[in-house]
Amino acid sequence: MSERQEQAAPDAVMTRIGQVVMLHHAGDREEARHRFLQIWAEIGEDGDPLHRCTLAHYMADTQDDPGDELAWDLRALGAAEELTDDRLAAHEGALAVRALYPSLHLNLAADYVKLGRSDAARTHLRRARGAADTLADDPYGEGVRAAIGRLELRLGEGGSPGGGGWRPPRQRP
Repeated sequence: MSERQEQAAPDAVMTRIGQVVMLHHAGDREEARHRFLQIWAEIGEDGDPLHRCTLAHYMADTQDDPGDELAWDLRALGAAEELTDDRLAAHEGALAVRALYPSLHLNLAADYVKLGRSDAARTHLRRARGAADTLADDPYGEGVRAAIGRLELRLGEGGSPGGGGWRPPRQRP
């Protein structure tokens, strides 16, 4: 019982990140960016990989410059590569490490599209597509798969050799 209580213990940093995400989603992008930077200064470049991955992932969405967005998404991917399933298990409601990769690579692909670097975008899109089988059949997984499909269409990947075998799952009636 004690182990389960430990796993369910609230993580104050993740709670704060979640609150800033809500602020951002409510439309206050500038204040969200400012608060994310404050938290980043507290956790630092060598802090908990889960905190860094989560914060960098959301911080990227608050950037005005595509190069800055790419830098934050690369930080998120780097931190994800340091994560273990055990660390994620200690955070209630967290995904398995492998389930983070489709979204992280999808974000990088979108960043590279914005920067006009289509080859790099296609590389990360293929990585996102390749990792998508780790996603659950739930609204999050369906949303990521749908976004992969939309970016494939935008890049003309839907019917290209090597890229046409994967399709987002059909919607259930």
